[in-house]
Amino acid sequence: MPSPSDARVAVVLKGWPRLSETFIAQEIAGLEARGVALEIWSLRRPTDKHRHPVHDRVQGRVVYLPEYLKDDPRRVFAGWLKARRLPGYGTARARFLADLRRDPSANRLRRWGQAMVLAAELPAGIERLYAHFLHTPTSVTRYAALMRGLPWSVSAHAKDIWTSEPWEAAEKLADCSWAVTCTSMGAERLRALAPPSDKTGPDKVKLVYHGLDFAHLPAPTHMRARRDGSDAADPVVILSIGRKVEKKGFGDLLDALALLPKTLHWRFEHIGAGELGDLLKAQADRLGIAERCTWLGAQPQKQVFAALARADLFVLASKKAADGDQDGLPNVLMEAAHQGLAIVSTRAAAIGEFIEDGDNGLLVPPGAPEALAAALARLIAHPDLRQQFAHRAAETVRTRFSFDAGVDWIASALGQDILSEAKAAE
Repeated sequence: MPSPSDARVAVVLKGWPRLSETFIAQEIAGLEARGVALEIWSLRRPTDKHRHPVHDRVQGRVVYLPEYLKDDPRRVFAGWLKARRLPGYGTARARFLADLRRDPSANRLRRWGQAMVLAAELPAGIERLYAHFLHTPTSVTRYAALMRGLPWSVSAHAKDIWTSEPWEAAEKLADCSWAVTCTSMGAERLRALAPPSDKTGPDKVKLVYHGLDFAHLPAPTHMRARRDGSDAADPVVILSIGRKVEKKGFGDLLDALALLPKTLHWRFEHIGAGELGDLLKAQADRLGIAERCTWLGAQPQKQVFAALARADLFVLASKKAADGDQDGLPNVLMEAAHQGLAIVSTRAAAIGEFIEDGDNGLLVPPGAPEALAAALARLIAHPDLRQQFAHRAAETVRTRFSFDAGVDWIASALGQDILSEAKAAE
């Protein structure tokens, strides 16, 4: 077990580090840079083979909770022995049992076991818990905070907002000190779910865009080749980045690529892992475009930005999945814009909070391969238009989506809450 630190905030995450959650690592590094003493409690061990440089900037200690209770029964039993003597154990247990009656699942039991270990092992100096994602991490955080009598807060993002049961989301919002989320539509959803007594507090749910930490990003590529799809030996490079899951719309994107005019020359690169990898490769083969598609898998940040530098345009075909899961505002869009790429995307989720159709990119309806193909064909053939959209998108990122203001607010909120708790204890 790692030795206790002098941290004052415990950040509870589903997994650490994760290549697909750079925005979380960026925030944690930003909080540390602002003097927030924290440590990371992760519900899962890492599965990615690589790390981003931002992960190495984070200095707080990392503790891994038992991912499956059966894998470490001694630690879970020791956690229970200590947790059951904590002053808030009875309240937390009653809350857990009420949740279990509505959600009688193995996952619910695992959350309770992880929460007991977390509550038992937290160092005495921890004064607040802060969870990323409203579903599983917040359940563990909420139970542990009740046991320890600590305040807690949450950062909600995308899937966790739209697929959480309304009753559970509402109760979590009632219990937390404050919640932040990264899109206007997400904030509206959470405010609608919050109990009436909480709606009078306008700061209970705060909109904080993730933004980009410009100081730690490669310089953008301003001068790009003027490919127009007319040269078979020098095709236009189309890039997309994201996990191979339904809500990212890669099946729609492949259909769109297959619909492009035969006179246009292009190749497609994809970065990201995911369970749909084999199905997407088979689809590309059926469509007769497999030789033009390169699947790079999960990549560290250096390779991601190298791909952004060699691409001519960026595409993300987001849509709502069958289970209700959908994107928030994907950071890859802002990264592509910062790097000087024109963007084609959809009107799904909160993408319209960043991309305005015809101004700083092109937007099409989600799940519409024909419209997506038409937008791609337009930008493939017109490098001047790509440059115009890229310039406007980069300006939008610089003026509206720096992450400093958001991290400043979170650091201040964590500090103020800790100060308030200290004063209340005097």
